[in-house]
Amino acid sequence: MISTRTKRTSLVALAGVGLLALAGCAGTAADETADSAGGNDWPDTLTFAQIPSESATSIAESNAPIIDALEQELGLTIEMQEATSYAAVIEALRAGQVDIGSMGPFSYVVAADSGAGVVPVGALADSPDEAASYRSYGIVPAGSDITSLADFAGKNVCFVDQTSTSGFLFPSAGLLEEGIDPTSDVEAVFAGGHDASALSVADGTCDAGFAFDTMVTHELIGSGQLEEGALEVVWESEDIPNSPTVVSDQLPQDLQDEITRVFQEQINKPALVEMGICDSEEDCELPEESAYGFIAVEDSLYDGIRAVCDITESESCVA
Repeated sequence: MISTRTKRTSLVALAGVGLLALAGCAGTAADETADSAGGNDWPDTLTFAQIPSESATSIAESNAPIIDALEQELGLTIEMQEATSYAAVIEALRAGQVDIGSMGPFSYVVAADSGAGVVPVGALADSPDEAASYRSYGIVPAGSDITSLADFAGKNVCFVDQTSTSGFLFPSAGLLEEGIDPTSDVEAVFAGGHDASALSVADGTCDAGFAFDTMVTHELIGSGQLEEGALEVVWESEDIPNSPTVVSDQLPQDLQDEITRVFQEQINKPALVEMGICDSEEDCELPEESAYGFIAVEDSLYDGIRAVCDITESESCVA
């Protein structure tokens, strides 16, 4: 059996063929070193890469407060680049073509463990005191005789899709720990979304299923699509860390430190209002509809992702 870490390293190396549109950019941040009177070796421009969200909002628009804060605090130009895949972001970071990157939890582990030289600077959260994490819930219709994950064997089970962290990967690890193979011991139904998975369980299309926590407890109930009490939670995953933003360790250390400071101290709604970047906290829009902004995260927060990779040997661990 090939170890998960070996798979991560080898498959990420192949991702260079899908390198961002960045590969054609002649002037990367690493090449544009400023020649200031004070001997500052900071680049003039930093390149920030991100995967497009599912919404129609452009990357530049959804990240406008972040870009403004970084430019205001650092005195540098920030260029946003739309990436084709997380693997492309990893390889661009490795090649010095990207300085800051938004990653998924799994892609961060791939990058960190394959020597791409990334340092987490923060993750979005809804309050400064809230852990930057969420959970996957195993759910059944109210009154079901399924009372635990062990009872999922042989049942129609709704997942989200095969690349979903909380809608398939963590649930797969939970099932495997119960001796249930998610590919052969249940009748898997891929609903395509967390909302669809939860609603399919509620209406009896699936005997059981999975969705992320607030989809079950708040979002569908708040939108009127699900009656309170229609679903019962019979399993909770371990905490799943939110997606981190990283900085390349190829940048000067003092610049890395300043970028980290800006993310952790300035890119939150109260600070953005104080800086004059946002008119009010209510009108200050950040990616993922974050109610607060960035908080500090450590590499160890993602050890649970590593454990799931080892258990499932999922291809998503090398994406």
